Amino acid sequence: MKLDLRSIDSKHAYKLLIGSVVPRPIAWVSTINDKGDNNLAPYSFFTVASRNPPMLCISISPGIEEREGTIKDTLSNIRSQKQLVINIVPSLLGNEMQKTAEHVPSKVDEFKAAGLTPAKSTIVNPPRVEEAPISIELELNQILELGSDHLVIANVVHYHIQDEYYLGDYKVDVEKVGFLARLAGDYGEINNIHQLPKL
Repeated sequence: MKLDLRSIDSKHAYKLLIGSVVPRPIAWVSTINDKGDNNLAPYSFFTVASRNPPMLCISISPGIEEREGTIKDTLSNIRSQKQLVINIVPSLLGNEMQKTAEHVPSKVDEFKAAGLTPAKSTIVNPPRVEEAPISIELELNQILELGSDHLVIANVVHYHIQDEYYLGDYKVDVEKVGFLARLAGDYGEINNIHQLPKL
């Protein structure tokens, strides 16, 4: 079967892409607006953008369903405040993460809605998720408009990891964290570490 994704409906092309590019890590992004109100939302188009200096990137789509064509609060907040925190999601916090993915009015504090604790960050103003095993503070580098989406590239300015997930020598206990990953419309836990033979 061969498909030209440029010639089919974008929603169908999207389904094929998210079913093929897996597993995708989840950036649980906390931001604030110009009034200081908290916002928390997950994004699975997320990866490292640069090693030196360290940068991360997330792709933010426009609003969908009843908010189709609108700008998401996360993007609006990053544009205005130029700061964000990316919290890493373990499978144990999957239900809370899913709660923050709901489409709710801008005035709703997703931390409260999901029963999560906003913890003071070290450098940036948006809070981090206290329950998250890892939280990464970032300052905006640039926003690139790519088709219908916006690619947010941000510089890492501070890093938090809970002691129980730190192995020492700057290594994370990947298996213990039990990272939650996106698999098309479903989720999977990264806990089966497979060692390939060395070349």
